[in-house]
Amino acid sequence: MTAEAMLARLNGVRETGHGKFVARCPAHDDRSPSLAIRECDDGRILIHCFAGCETGDVLAAVGMTFSDIMPERIGTEHSYKPMRQRFDARQVLQGVSHEIMVVSVIADRMAAVADEHDQARLMLAAGRLNNALNNAQSLGIAS
Repeated sequence: MTAEAMLARLNGVRETGHGKFVARCPAHDDRSPSLAIRECDDGRILIHCFAGCETGDVLAAVGMTFSDIMPERIGTEHSYKPMRQRFDARQVLQGVSHEIMVVSVIADRMAAVADEHDQARLMLAAGRLNNALNNAQSLGIAS
């Protein structure tokens, strides 16, 4: 089922972005749109009531079930694996290296007002960050 088929069963539908809509929730006496609807590229239709209605109750109120908003699975494997954004360790360490320089410059300016304990702790942190960067470089993770 497409999002359009679901939207046709709702009142007060308004588009908020590409494939994103709000509408009045049919599961409670909704006077202003509190139901968010989003159609995903893989065919899933995501719905969320900000007033707290359960998804099953919202679907039942419009004569639908979960199978109506989820595409058929292919095979026996679950095809909706969460997508994790992999971070590039090199970019992270380059960012850390930049921040080390920022902290060093600011620390140098603040040296006159920071007490010895703060200065020592700042230097320890900077040393640890530099060691991490150097170790990553020796492992070939960062250049």
